[in-house]
Amino acid sequence: MKPHDLSQIIKLSQSNQPLSQQQIDTLLTTALDKAINHLDLTFDEMRAVMLVIMQGNCSDTMMGALLTALRMKSESIDEISADASVMRELATKVDLGDTPNLVDIVGTGGDGANLFNVSTASMLVAAAADCHVAKHGSRGVSTNSGSSNLLEQAGVYLNLTPEQMQQCIKNQGFGFLYAPNHHSAMRFAAPVRKALGVRTLFNILGPLTNPAGVKNALIGVFSPKLCEPLAHVFKNLGDNHVMVVASSDGLDEISLATTTFVAELKNGEVTTYEISPEDFGIASQSLHGLTVESSAQSLELIEQALVNNPKKPENAQKAMNMIALNAGATIYLAGLADSHQQGVAKALEIIQTGQALEKLHSLAKYTQQFAK
Repeated sequence: MKPHDLSQIIKLSQSNQPLSQQQIDTLLTTALDKAINHLDLTFDEMRAVMLVIMQGNCSDTMMGALLTALRMKSESIDEISADASVMRELATKVDLGDTPNLVDIVGTGGDGANLFNVSTASMLVAAAADCHVAKHGSRGVSTNSGSSNLLEQAGVYLNLTPEQMQQCIKNQGFGFLYAPNHHSAMRFAAPVRKALGVRTLFNILGPLTNPAGVKNALIGVFSPKLCEPLAHVFKNLGDNHVMVVASSDGLDEISLATTTFVAELKNGEVTTYEISPEDFGIASQSLHGLTVESSAQSLELIEQALVNNPKKPENAQKAMNMIALNAGATIYLAGLADSHQQGVAKALEIIQTGQALEKLHSLAKYTQQFAK
């Protein structure tokens, strides 16, 4: 195939013109050959490939080969950016307009720690602090209790239309954007992902593809090596203020037990640094007592952590501190604190009033009207 043939295919893809089967085969074969030879695809090449996949025009065999080759090569910043841009474009969107202090808090999963739902609990605290949280997520993959599992356990109705979700976030200060309801094109990749049974680039795309167009976010990943590259992906996608975090003990969130690596996108620049609980006036503590075996256990621990009770059990006190570390970052990213430290102090104040727990009960009651 001549180089100009591929460039012509890319141009057709960019203009949203349909490709012939021969052009699709040429595009995919060329992409696979590059990946096998450890050559990065350009942004435009990867975008064209992702469109073919998301439109259901890639065979399972070819998709599996491509995903495997990209994983073995290691996906580049441009490749991840291209894939995320396609998923954002094809998502069923929630229009939040100029809603102030909008933020997301989500993790990739994959840490296998089976902790309680730290990000979901942190979302409640951030909402009580006047953030508008559009939390994007799904069911648990590497945990015993995913965000949606927990919220359903608490009585929250999740099957909302985009219009209902818009109302929920604006009126309640938060809402849960259940990924399968917004990324229907992912159905074309689901069988291949299941058959492969290993991590592919799809595992890191979820946190990058919030269907509400949120530009500020706390993103947890399963490896510190991912933090800086993903921060640059968010920069490529035009986002505003994002912290990508991974702890030294393998968590996809800010840890209570040890240091956490951070890559922060702010004012168009990416900086990297480490933080520890002591930076926020909280002593490092073991994670013992914070693991759960079910959504019911997770909810029970969160309720104990967020209730207005100065004599909390030890594990609930630990949970409260870990929630504050993550909620504080979320409050900071939403623009309601001048620093992460100030955000943590604000989070602790909110928790101690019981307002965050009230938010959960309010959300459950509000969403139940849509279940009728």
